[in-house]
Order: sequence, then structure tokens, then C-alpha cells
Amino acid sequence: MDAISFFDALEQQYKNNLPFVVYSRPINSIIKCWLQEDDSVYKSETFTESGFLFAPFDIKQNSILLPKEHCLYSEITTSNLEVEDFEPTEILQSETEKIQHIDLVSKGIESIKNQDLQKVVLSRCETKSLQDTNPLTIFKRLFNTYTNAMVYCWYHPIVGLWIGATPELLLKVEGKRLTTISLAGTQPYQRESEPTWTNKEFEEQKIVTDYITEQLKPYTSNINVSEVDTVRAGNLLHLKTRIISVLKDGADLKSIIEALHPTPAVCGFSKAKAKDFILNNENYNREYYTGFLGELNLKQSRTRNTNRRNVENNAYAVVKTQSNFYVNLRCMQLKDAKANIYVGGGITKDSNPDNEWEETVNKTGTINTVLN
Repeated sequence: MDAISFFDALEQQYKNNLPFVVYSRPINSIIKCWLQEDDSVYKSETFTESGFLFAPFDIKQNSILLPKEHCLYSEITTSNLEVEDFEPTEILQSETEKIQHIDLVSKGIESIKNQDLQKVVLSRCETKSLQDTNPLTIFKRLFNTYTNAMVYCWYHPIVGLWIGATPELLLKVEGKRLTTISLAGTQPYQRESEPTWTNKEFEEQKIVTDYITEQLKPYTSNINVSEVDTVRAGNLLHLKTRIISVLKDGADLKSIIEALHPTPAVCGFSKAKAKDFILNNENYNREYYTGFLGELNLKQSRTRNTNRRNVENNAYAVVKTQSNFYVNLRCMQLKDAKANIYVGGGITKDSNPDNEWEETVNKTGTINTVLN
């Protein structure tokens, strides 16, 4: 299938008000899509199903599944998608929203200093009116711009329309091997200078790393933690640690997800107290922002070549069940010709409220580069 036919099928699916997802994983030229054959809302409660999962911040709410058995699947391979040139329009920052967010951050810092919390991630929603409301056009722009991200467009007529480019892996399970990352700290990318990180940012990142490794211990062994590295996501830089481990016998995906999600990178620490603070103070419903999304229990086949005596170039297909979930960051919800853009940042005792506001403005710019 060529790119034109691929996106024509997606356009028709959207026109028919039928669910779909189109996505491309980081540093990957393969674009995949799932087209659901009806408009039913399928939910995953056990995480034993197969398909594409779209889960909310509050895991007690509905995790929506596009089931493999009720979807048509197709994919294309390309490094660039044809899309018309455009000029992004500026987001005008609201002074009222600025004051509200600074007040929220100040309240979070006060709670941390009172030893109620160690860290809390506080966010806001910015609304922008759109001239071009075609979600697939926005997806194409994201794909061309953010090669290091999981780029997606997800639609269900009953649930909503979400688009994003997230740099953060929640977890990848391939056979018995589990991979995840700890991602925290944010600063603008500057081409001509080396990044410098503050103690606050290293502390924030360490909280996430320590939390993840502790949560994995009941379910995995041989936990290997990499050195902290700086990674780029669009116009932003983050601190990143890779964590690899081996699943113990009997470990199930649902228990691991419930242990990890939401991580301190999107919620805070301790998890229960941070989540309560967010639900009681953010004054809006995150819905699927800082939830997670991705492939659930799909069979992946890899070819392994052997060259034993008397056997030339035999190929053996190794089939493993694989799940790939990404945290739903750098995302927006499209509704009524407007984009609701979600941004946030990690708050610790050393946070500066004005700097935290600026960090959310920088993150808004990541998504705004593809909107007009």
C-alpha cells in the first residue's frame, strides 16, 4: 500500500465516524494504523487482550482498546510525508492562566516543604483555535518534525480525538525482557551550547529512577540501571536513565502497570499523596493526558539466521509476545475546532514558580509548531 491509499483509508474512517489509530514509534520509518470495524467502546480490564490500548491518567477510569480481532491493520514505510507548507500561529499567553499556574505551583512547593510530598507534577490545559482542523494533516506534520517521539493520532467518536508526540516510554515487554526509562528535567535545546543541569533537576530525575526500580523488584530480577544521559525531544532536552530487567515467572502485565503508573515523572512521590493533590488542586480533568498508549500483547516475529555445519543460511523465525506503552505527554485533544494542549512540570522543594510557568510555555511550543 502506498502513502496516498493509506491516508485515504484513514480519511474515510474518520469521515465515517469510526475509531482508528495511526502511529509511528521513535526513530522508525514504519507508520502503522488500526481501523476498527464498528463504533463499539471496547475496554481492557485485565491487559490480557491484544490490540492498541489507550489508557487514562487515573487507571480506575476506562482503558480503551482497539481490539486486534475487530480491526483492519495496515502499515507503510516512509521517511517523510507530503504535506502543504504552513505558518504556525502564536499562542497568546493569558495573564490569568499564568497567575493561576504560579499559585498552583506555590501551593505544591508549600505542601512539599510541609513534608506532605517529595515531588508533585502539576499541569495545565491551554486552548488554541485552529484554522486547519484536519487531524491527519497535524499527524503528518508531527511525523515529519519529531522523529525521536512516539507520534500518534487516536480517534473514537464516543471518547474523543487525541494527537501527540511523546518522548517517554512507560514500558516495553518482549518475551521475558522488560525495558523502561526514567525521564525528568526539562530545558530548551540550544544548538551552540552544552546543557547544564541543576541539583533540582538531578534530584527530580533520581526520584523517578529510584521509584521505578523499587516498583519493579517484586516482578523482575537482574535490574540494570544505566548512567544518566541528556536526550533531545524536539526543542527540549531531558535527563534520561534506561532500566532493563527480566520478568519473574508468574509476573503479569496488569500488576506491573498498576505498580508503575502513574510514575513520579507525571504524578509525583509518594504516588498516592501526589495523585490526591493533583485531583484536588489542578481544577481540570486530565483525562488521557499523562495516561499511556500503545501496542498490547502483539506477536512479533524476528528472523534468526544460523550457519551450522552442513546447513547454509537457515532462517529461524523467533515469535515473541510484545507490548509497547508510551506515556501520553506532549499531546492535545481536538474538539470544536480547538486544540486543548496539555503541559506540566515536576515540582520539588527547590522549584521556582516563575521558572515552572516558563517550562510549560516551552512545552506548549513543542506542539504549537504543527498547528495553525
